Amino acid sequence: MIPIDGREPAPPRRSRRAARCTASLADGKRCREAVVADGLCDEHLAERLEAEAAAVTPDWERKLAGGLAFLRRRVTGDYPVDDFGFDPDLTESVFLAAVRPLYEKYFRVEARGLDNIPAEGGALVVANHSGTVPLDALMTQLAIFDHHPAHRHLRMLGADLVFRSPLVAPIARKSGGTLACNEDAERLLSAGELAGVWPEGFKGIGKPFSERYKLQRFGRGGFVSAAIRSGVPIVPCSIVGAEEIYPIIGNVKILARLFGFPYVPVTPTFPLLGPLGLLPLPSKWVIEFGEPIATNELDRGAADDPMLVFNLTDQVREVIQQTLYKLLLGRRSVFF
Repeated sequence: MIPIDGREPAPPRRSRRAARCTASLADGKRCREAVVADGLCDEHLAERLEAEAAAVTPDWERKLAGGLAFLRRRVTGDYPVDDFGFDPDLTESVFLAAVRPLYEKYFRVEARGLDNIPAEGGALVVANHSGTVPLDALMTQLAIFDHHPAHRHLRMLGADLVFRSPLVAPIARKSGGTLACNEDAERLLSAGELAGVWPEGFKGIGKPFSERYKLQRFGRGGFVSAAIRSGVPIVPCSIVGAEEIYPIIGNVKILARLFGFPYVPVTPTFPLLGPLGLLPLPSKWVIEFGEPIATNELDRGAADDPMLVFNLTDQVREVIQQTLYKLLLGRRSVFF
């Protein structure tokens, strides 16, 4: 370019538009924040640095840091507890951590169909009950928390005996459990919580080994009424593997009546082997969550229709029973 007035031409104007972050947001859209370094904004750069630091931090050091942080929260009282006594901080850091080795290494639980559990809002998980000791409830709770994308807490609905026991009751309350009654169930479900119920109760976990995987009566359908009134879906859950951990071959009814227990079991190892007989057998577990059964299309008054409640209860029970048969046919061995 030749200047006509003898002056040097002005340099071309540069765009003043700041560079934008190259990271993507949770919804898949591009981040619009200004770049600070390495093509990232402040927030995404901090996330990357934190992830890199965690990757090089030894596992024991991370666990130690987590334990110290937990102790600090307990000492300062910086943890939430809801109206039911549920303490999520204690549940995650202590209770679930204690049963995780059983879940992962001992029973080698395989969880299927977790996408059938909604990521938010109320829902009622209904499962078969077995195993002499209700470990199936704990394994279901851990499966949902550890492996569901939303890491939801399962609020378990338990029998009266659980909350009358001096040692068990406080742990049950703090880990999210509450009494299996319609009032508490509806409060939880209406508040958007994920609740779990095992309608067979003690008849399920205390049945003899000869009746394994044959569902007992599902009560009068109280769980169905609670789901209808709350307008939440019912998620059938089938558990295979729990029946074999303590095979019941007898029941000492005299001792059961004496101590007020629903049963005093006799298994191939207990009381024959004494305290060693309390060790559960290492069966291979599968927990499958079925397709949810919607109730929001029903009127709230349908909860007072005994025939409708009975039919829906029977439908849930039949879905669980047929899934149990399918899972039993598909497994190679009780222990593998």
